[in-house]
Order: sequence, then structure tokens, then C-alpha cells
Amino acid sequence: MVEVFSGRTLLNKDGDFVDPEEALRNKVVGIYFSGGWCPPCRDFTPILCDFYTELVEESEPAAQFEIVFISSDKSLGDMVEYYHDMHGDWLALPWGDDYKHELKQRYKITAVPKLVIVKENGEVITDKGRKQIRDRGLACFRTWLDAAEIFQNFKA
Repeated sequence: MVEVFSGRTLLNKDGDFVDPEEALRNKVVGIYFSGGWCPPCRDFTPILCDFYTELVEESEPAAQFEIVFISSDKSLGDMVEYYHDMHGDWLALPWGDDYKHELKQRYKITAVPKLVIVKENGEVITDKGRKQIRDRGLACFRTWLDAAEIFQNFKA
């Protein structure tokens, strides 16, 4: 994952800048393309929040998982409101960073919401993260972890 966001800066929910190399090292990463104006996004985001909370905040040890939100919002204000009101305690690419266009192209994003699950090197594990979470819940994380070749004592 270090490779995908190398040289970039990410934000946490407090608005602090985060080094992606540190934050994403040895983790399965969900790149979440979403926007607050989009009803299916607003429907899925709370489900993703619950999934993230159970994996990262309530598991012992915390799962090796992180989400990076890529906003499709029309303005910085819209992004901030959506991110703070509905999102989990995950990371985001700053709204004004044009790198989001490269990411959309790289991962062939044509509509939102889209949750692409990737390995550390940016290789796609699945581009159907949203469907898998809806269908299988926490069990899908074990599949992602195995595909990412990251060892962790995680029980789903």
C-alpha cells in the first residue's frame, strides 16, 4: 500500500496529516470511493462503519485493516460534512488532491460507492468489497487477509 499512496499525505478524522507509509504498512486496505450526495453511498457507509469498528476497534488484536476514503463530493465542505457525520475513524485523501483521478482510472471506477480491497503493493484483491461485506460480513476479511499474504491471528 505504501506504493499506491507513496509521496502523498492522508488525513485522519481529526484533520491531522498522516504518513501513509506508517498508517498502511502490513495492512489490507479498502479504498472507498464515495460521496455524500449519493443515496447508495449513504446507505452503505454505516454498514462499512460497523464492519470497520468490529475489525479494528473491537477486535483483540486489532485487524490489519485500514480504509482510505476517496471523496466524490462536489466541495470541500460537502466532503468534510459527509466524512465527519457518517464515516468511521479511517483515513481520507485530502479533497483537493488530484491524485483521486489517477486512483479512479487505475481501479476503473465508473460509479460510486465502490470499495476496492488491495494488497500492500496496490494489487487488487477484489473490487467487490461492498457486495462481499453485505453478503458475508466479517467472514470476508479472512479471505482478503489470506489473499494479501499478511499473517495475523484473526478469528472471524
